[in-house]
Amino acid sequence: MDNTHKTDHVGQRHVPQYAFELFLLNDALGEKKITEKPFAGMSNTSDFIILKEDHTVGNLLAEHFKQHPNVMMAGYKGRRCEILRFLKVPGLMASTHLVPHPNVAEVLIRLQTDGTITPREVFIDVCKQLIAQLAQLAQNFTREYELRRMATAGEQDGNGPNGKP
Repeated sequence: MDNTHKTDHVGQRHVPQYAFELFLLNDALGEKKITEKPFAGMSNTSDFIILKEDHTVGNLLAEHFKQHPNVMMAGYKGRRCEILRFLKVPGLMASTHLVPHPNVAEVLIRLQTDGTITPREVFIDVCKQLIAQLAQLAQNFTREYELRRMATAGEQDGNGPNGKP
């Protein structure tokens, strides 16, 4: 283990040295950004687990999934948790529990389709649409910023808004 992570006496991984590391995947541990797990309780349903994200991404995706014509149900749950293993106590079995922890960000999204396409196909389609929308937003923002910068530069050169001093 590298020196950027603190550990306790039983080797549990805790807080990274730098805050931005909370959002970086650990290649050494084989972390994947998104994992799909088919949900056995409902047909045409999958759970998607997104690591190193929070409610911002969960809500954004869930709301866009709901707008997709082939989606029957979409929802998300932010899961900030750390798995803690409790030692055997007389009269109790050893167990594993999920305990809220502010340093581990994870989002679970459940997505059910009408069966004409898979949840994975909807996930990919919606992500492509969001990327296109964000690219358009960036382009519009940059254009407006440059226009305002040129207008301001023109005013500072002694030319008014109509080209007059």
